[in-house]
Amino acid sequence: MIGAGRISVNGEIATIGQKIGPLDRVRVNGKLVNLQFAIKVPRVLVYHKPDGEIVSRDDPEGRVSVFDRLPVLRRGRWIAVGRLDVNTSGLLLFTNDGELANRLMHPRYELEREYAARLLGSLDESQIELLKNGIQLEDGIARFNEISDAGGEGVNHWYHVTISEGRNREVRRMFEAVGLTVSRLMRLRYGPVRLPARLKRGMWQEMDVREACALAGIPVPQSAIARERKSR
Repeated sequence: MIGAGRISVNGEIATIGQKIGPLDRVRVNGKLVNLQFAIKVPRVLVYHKPDGEIVSRDDPEGRVSVFDRLPVLRRGRWIAVGRLDVNTSGLLLFTNDGELANRLMHPRYELEREYAARLLGSLDESQIELLKNGIQLEDGIARFNEISDAGGEGVNHWYHVTISEGRNREVRRMFEAVGLTVSRLMRLRYGPVRLPARLKRGMWQEMDVREACALAGIPVPQSAIARERKSR
């Protein structure tokens, strides 16, 4: 039909391999075709990772994996958005959409992560300035966007920090570089997503359609909302 010139796009004869989008006007034998482009809504899980779980499907030591607790997908598989080391707890996101996972993890988007860190000891002003201005690690300069005092008792002191990178053990290594040890580390936020206060450790909850679409930067299809309401 294309070779015979029976299909046009925006008033021009279509060609083999030509791509079209939702705003294009396609006609077959002069008759306008009602195009319908399905919007794929990604599934996104919010998980409260406990200490001791690994973010991997394979482990020679046989440790518990975060993937062991997730619901089974009929198609595809869950992709972890970033990683948390075995001794770090808190917010971990999962999605079945590779493009969304890449968007959330790619350095160019600089999505901010927020952590609560318990230190053995406390920071002085010079250490705070150094950590905010940039400190040299073996894999390059690292810095916190913000550091706020969250109080503490005895030798332990809590701080909330934000960072726009996700290098391996970066938060722990930064504190170690100024002579302090992190005794507990918990991720509270990843980009616009915050760990729900009522979500217990080892539990997950799925984002609703509107939240998932907002995170992916796509419009909310009415058909998806209808399916969500029906499932409830």
